[in-house]
Amino acid sequence: MNHYSAEDHRIASAAMAAPYLTREQETALATRWREREDNKARNDIAMAHLRLVVAMASKFKGFGLPKSDLVQEGYLGLLEAAARFDHERGVRFSTYASWWIRAAMQDFVLRNWSIVRGGTSSAQKALFFKLRRLRAQIAARDRSMSAQAIYVEIASRLGVHVNDVQAMDARLSGNDTSLQAPLGGDGEEDGAQRMDMIVCDAPLPEEQVTGIIDGERISQKLRSALAKLSPRESRVIKARKLAEKAATLAELGDELGISKERVRQIEGRALEKLKAAMTADPQANALVPA
Repeated sequence: MNHYSAEDHRIASAAMAAPYLTREQETALATRWREREDNKARNDIAMAHLRLVVAMASKFKGFGLPKSDLVQEGYLGLLEAAARFDHERGVRFSTYASWWIRAAMQDFVLRNWSIVRGGTSSAQKALFFKLRRLRAQIAARDRSMSAQAIYVEIASRLGVHVNDVQAMDARLSGNDTSLQAPLGGDGEEDGAQRMDMIVCDAPLPEEQVTGIIDGERISQKLRSALAKLSPRESRVIKARKLAEKAATLAELGDELGISKERVRQIEGRALEKLKAAMTADPQANALVPA
């Protein structure tokens, strides 16, 4: 069922009506967004590239999902790309945005194509979206190859285990089973359903709340311990242990006007202070880097 709905035609018309942007216009809009958080500038960049979303949605029509839904998900990816785009890297927005649009649509397909969701690693995603095409290519090249040999070649190309290829092929070839279907198949209203047999690996609600509260307590304990450090000690710990990208001893030495060895001594002394301050909370101690 690949016919287009009235909504699909409306979206396509809006996409084609959006004007193209020159590199200069694109740069000006990106600058307004980054420097002033001008939402209109971000939206203008996105709308000018809506045709890219519509075109990419057509590539996913084989999964039987409404094109309008794919376009909507792709547009969310487009907005994310517009928010993150840095024109100073010398890349046109369309090139940058394509990755975000494709990723958003792939996630949507994986969430909705089947009741039971498959693997979400990059390798599993590649297997899901490329399996049928690769299988057809290999079979067309050598019609004498067995199914097992084809599986082996696909596994080699995508860097996955051959068992994963077989399992994914079976999943793509089979039909979904309703989770509300009775286990016994006798249609009894009070019978158990398939969903009753599914084991949930997620923490129980009370466990989730406990984890949140414990995390907040530990964070508060750590903040209190950090407050007991001197300004220089606090700077070293935050830069060396708490920053997303740890600073080197040399970088901190240059910043503070001291030697690398002196920075190392300050770091060691600060860690000892933190451990002493958090001794009363064994869980918090685990957060202090050794």
